[in-house]
Amino acid sequence: MSNIKLLIADDHTMFLQGIISLLENETNIEIVGKAVNGIEALEVIKKGTVDFIILDISMPEMDGIALSKILKKEHSNVKILIVSTHSNVMLVSRLIRIGVHGYLLKNAEKSELLQAIYTIAKGENYFSEELEEKHLLNKSKIEKQISNLTELSSREKEILVLIAHEYNTAEIAEKTFISLNTVNTHRRNLLSKLNAKNTAGLVKYAVENGLVD
Repeated sequence: MSNIKLLIADDHTMFLQGIISLLENETNIEIVGKAVNGIEALEVIKKGTVDFIILDISMPEMDGIALSKILKKEHSNVKILIVSTHSNVMLVSRLIRIGVHGYLLKNAEKSELLQAIYTIAKGENYFSEELEEKHLLNKSKIEKQISNLTELSSREKEILVLIAHEYNTAEIAEKTFISLNTVNTHRRNLLSKLNAKNTAGLVKYAVENGLVD
């Protein structure tokens, strides 16, 4: 096997350094870069030195979901392994649909991390057994929730994130440069589209789908 040219992207410095220390002595893995957000990671990838990325989901400026979409369209040769604290099956299923090659939780052992890397490098996918089982058991529910998410406009997603971050109507209006009435209209539309009863339901949906931590 030729050397895996690996980029690690995570905004938690301790985790980033931990992964580097776990992998730096692996003879078939060459760590060619690190990044703390999706924008930095993309700049490294554009140089053409990366063929594998270990990627967190929740990062500032550009998160792992947005970066994965770009990579699948513009740098499809790069293998994507998500390593995250998020175990929500809806989120994992979204990433499967995007086309990531693997997903591990951050509490995985070194042996499983290596197994995932080498499995993906050989051209196969690797998802932890627990997450794969959850995905199969909840497939119909997942399909419906993902369908709901794709129906949201970019403005609705923006407002949903702000609601989840506990901004009130006036603060959302100020931040997005729209009127109070327009914010309330978007809120009503979100409740309807996502079959949520109240703000708590909107927050739950945002968390489950990886829009916020």
